[in-house]
Amino acid sequence: MSKVRLLIMVFCASLCAMGSYAQQNYLLTLEQMFALADENSKTLQAENAATVEAQQAVKVARSGHLPDIDISLSASYLGNGTLMERNFSNAQGVKMPHFGNNFAVQATQLIYGGGAVTNSVAMAKLGEEMAGVNREAARSRIRFMLTGFYLDLYKLQNALKVYDRNIELAKVVIKDTKARQEAGVALQNDVTRYELQLKNLELVRKRVSNSVEILNYDLVTMLGLPADVQIQPDTTLLNRTLPVEGLGYWQQQAESNAHPIKQSALAVEMSERGEQLARAGRRPTVALIAANNFDGPITIEVPTINKNFNYWYVGVGVSFKLSSLYKANKGIKQAQYKTALNRRRQDEVQEQTSLAVQADYTKYLEAYDEVSTLEKSVQLATENYSVVENRYRNDIALVTDMLDASNQLLDAELQLANARINVIFNYYKLKNTSGNL
Repeated sequence: MSKVRLLIMVFCASLCAMGSYAQQNYLLTLEQMFALADENSKTLQAENAATVEAQQAVKVARSGHLPDIDISLSASYLGNGTLMERNFSNAQGVKMPHFGNNFAVQATQLIYGGGAVTNSVAMAKLGEEMAGVNREAARSRIRFMLTGFYLDLYKLQNALKVYDRNIELAKVVIKDTKARQEAGVALQNDVTRYELQLKNLELVRKRVSNSVEILNYDLVTMLGLPADVQIQPDTTLLNRTLPVEGLGYWQQQAESNAHPIKQSALAVEMSERGEQLARAGRRPTVALIAANNFDGPITIEVPTINKNFNYWYVGVGVSFKLSSLYKANKGIKQAQYKTALNRRRQDEVQEQTSLAVQADYTKYLEAYDEVSTLEKSVQLATENYSVVENRYRNDIALVTDMLDASNQLLDAELQLANARINVIFNYYKLKNTSGNL
């Protein structure tokens, strides 16, 4: 049993075990998500079908090496004949046997076809290879898209926690302000201002919650999971140590593995094979021929001989299309132009891939720099919160000061968490661009 199927069975079992809940929370790692996508993605299923079709095309092309065998069998009614002079005079009837039969078998084995069959097989193999590369490209594209959804879901769920904490703090401030109003040291306007702030926080939280629902639905749909599953991202993801190889490493990886580069290289090979196929059109074909005929009656004699006549032969056949002398050159020229075009596109793809790798690598390092900066911001916000909290306990600071300090700390922590998530996103983007996802 494959690991993917085992994962799905365990997942379904866990859902059954928790069937009493309306919504199922399910912790899903990136690797588990990739495995589910490989198994259930409609796009990959279509690419798998295209790969199977390309494999069948190779078998069809190889059948060109097999002999052609033709069998015919017929029965006929022969009418009486008419015999006359060359000037159409002295016509007289000739009686003939009325039952005619024919049975023929002919086998042809191609010996030389100008390279048409060989190049057709090679072209089909390249098509099979292209289908495999297309599948891998689609797989990488889907994984990267799912990674983006997954990390955005992680960010939004973190944001929900922040808004929940801010809402609770806002409620505390409102309660404190109302108490101060009753004591005559605060105005009704202060209460209204904080209530308005609370409503704004609740509205923004609702928008974030709706975004979480949309992203979650997208994920479970693409992964083939039940609609009531609520995916929980793996929180240990931020603790991973990601590699920081040099730009040269990633450029080398892209040259070897990037799917657009592979596709453009295969396109050049296929167009070169197309040139060979075009040239095969102006070459002769040579084939072995073997045949057997069983006919009756023998109508080449007058009177007709009412007997069966069996004869066979073997030989070598050579055929050549004279029209190819003035037609094939145009097709060859077209194939050559196509090859030149694909080579230019290959150069363009290599250049664009190199630029994309360089840009993604720069963003990857930038994400690390952002994390370092925000770690310092969290440190400063923590220190500020400690000072304000200590002043608040000693009745030196107001609850609003606590709220501001808490908001600053929560915002700094959220930005740091998002920055760490961005590091992971940029790493997987770099892997996707270089063909390693």
